[in-house]
Amino acid sequence: MAISGAFMVPHPPIILPEVGHGEEEKIKLTTESYEKVADMVAALKPETIIISSPHSIMYSDYFHISPGKYSSGNMGRFRASEVKFQEEYDTDLVDKISALCEEADFPAGCDGERDPELDHGTMIPLYFIRKKYNDFKLVRIGLSGLPLPMHYEFGQIIQRAVNSLGRNVVFIGSGDLSHKMKEDGPYGFAKEGPEYDRRIMEVCGSGEFDRLLDFDEVFCEKAAECGHRSFTIMAGALDGISVKAEKLSHEATFGVGYGICTFKPGMPDDSRHFLDRWRAEKIAALQNKRNNEDLYVQLARFSLESYITAGKRIKRSDLTDEKWNSLPEEIFSRQAGAFVSIHKDGSLRGCIGTILPTRECVADEILQNAISAAVNDPRFSPIKEDELPYLEMSVDVLDTPEPISGPEELDVKRYGVIVTSGRKRGLLLPNLDGVDTIDQQIEIACRKAGIYEDEDYSLERFEVIRHE
Repeated sequence: MAISGAFMVPHPPIILPEVGHGEEEKIKLTTESYEKVADMVAALKPETIIISSPHSIMYSDYFHISPGKYSSGNMGRFRASEVKFQEEYDTDLVDKISALCEEADFPAGCDGERDPELDHGTMIPLYFIRKKYNDFKLVRIGLSGLPLPMHYEFGQIIQRAVNSLGRNVVFIGSGDLSHKMKEDGPYGFAKEGPEYDRRIMEVCGSGEFDRLLDFDEVFCEKAAECGHRSFTIMAGALDGISVKAEKLSHEATFGVGYGICTFKPGMPDDSRHFLDRWRAEKIAALQNKRNNEDLYVQLARFSLESYITAGKRIKRSDLTDEKWNSLPEEIFSRQAGAFVSIHKDGSLRGCIGTILPTRECVADEILQNAISAAVNDPRFSPIKEDELPYLEMSVDVLDTPEPISGPEELDVKRYGVIVTSGRKRGLLLPNLDGVDTIDQQIEIACRKAGIYEDEDYSLERFEVIRHE
């Protein structure tokens, strides 16, 4: 056996009569579609149901799989504590997924459980399924802050675990769509909201899962989507298999998008190894970009790759290749702070720099900070050799910071900002994707410094020359 069916479903608490008290009638189409999903699950008679939920335990750099033999939960948070669940976990499948992740050095497993109780992203699908079918065990999967391709890869690992045990499994990708669909909705409106819902329903309604990987992270954030990573894990679990996809419904009555699609797996299909194809296209595009990289970026990349592959720290005396003769004289004569930023699959993978010069020249700052960004950024695990083909890099050389009297002297596109409160200091570079306002810029810089809202702080601004 294998994954016999997959379903994209939302999890609005208001859809339950015990919570909605009549308001659920306003999303009747979603309810009717959910009932169809439950009928389809019952017809498949799965031994195990896997549910990926945005409201399970989530870490920035790790996928959490719920451990233990049993878990329970209720809808008391939504004033419906009488709606209760007691679920038995499929420990064999959990152990197999965890073992395959450990074997592949993939960041997923059962560590770090903070709350064993079931979340509403898991319970609402169970509410409908339990009405029609009960003879199954559960596996509950959390999402992460890691890039979308890693969510797809996690789904591939889940598929291998299911196949190795011969389970008949149904996969439920639980997640709402955009939360920014209406001005009078609880989260307001953003133009990205309807655009996200239109695109995701088109992608999932057609089963063209490769397009899931092309959603820009900043766009998703502005749309305030909930389930994209959940759907991407589900897609990975169907990798290499033909799929008959069907869109059942989409509603946004309350200002949040609710979409339901069904996926009937078929025969193996080599044309649907989407992550392999996406990575091949990505490498080709990156190689083309590398051929036109600024020499400052080439210098940073040379330093990073030499350290990762050979443990060698590059010095100026190692720059013997003829191409380094084209570096401008000022890179060796000028002193300035410099930041090296590394991205992978559209997400930040490391960024470290110096506000003021700490070395004899800019070249030395770049050589050192490229290594630090790769292996010493505390937000990320050290970069590995097999990641090198997928890395995009940029170098920012900073002008001397100048004190300013207030936010009115900032411009998010032109100036970076430094916030200082006592010994706490935070910096944010200018012209970053997703940072559109001065308030955002200051808030992020304060957060990085650990400066709280009620603390006084001073501001400095600086300009950069960005090399890409």
